[in-house]
Amino acid sequence: MKNALITIAIALIASSCANSPFGKKVSEPFSGNAYESNNRFFRATGKGESSSDNIARGKADIEAKTYLAGQVNTTMKQVADNYQGQTENERGADVAEKFQSLAREVMNTDLADIRKVGEKKFYNEKEKKYTVFIAYEIKKNAMFRFMKKQARVNQKIDERQLAIIDKILDEQIKQSEEGN
Repeated sequence: MKNALITIAIALIASSCANSPFGKKVSEPFSGNAYESNNRFFRATGKGESSSDNIARGKADIEAKTYLAGQVNTTMKQVADNYQGQTENERGADVAEKFQSLAREVMNTDLADIRKVGEKKFYNEKEKKYTVFIAYEIKKNAMFRFMKKQARVNQKIDERQLAIIDKILDEQIKQSEEGN
């Protein structure tokens, strides 16, 4: 009898450890360090679901690119804020605003050197639904070089501001290449 109770107690403990209060852990495609941003790359993944495979793909594409653009925009804002904080003068605020404006312009027109690193499509027969996963990356140094080119054609940026923006972007390029 005592052995039976011990056996039951062990079985209950073992089964309670196997079931998480959050549910079963799900592993989705394109998860893990290889698909996360780092010193060298901006990276993002997207997931889309629909009864139509091309709509599911479009949703995944938009989600990944939106997330990627957000990362680039946040990084540019931090860089501009750091510059403004370091200079602590009116000109610093002016250059920081031009820099952020340039970043928004670049993001609104094109993501430079975007590469699709993976796409997987699944079909659920029971629900008659497609699920698509997409992963993208942008080399940071390529993005910063593209911004330098865009700054040169921007009529609102004068020579002094251009020199400062070049200096800021050169520093960011150097940091991204040191991540090799």
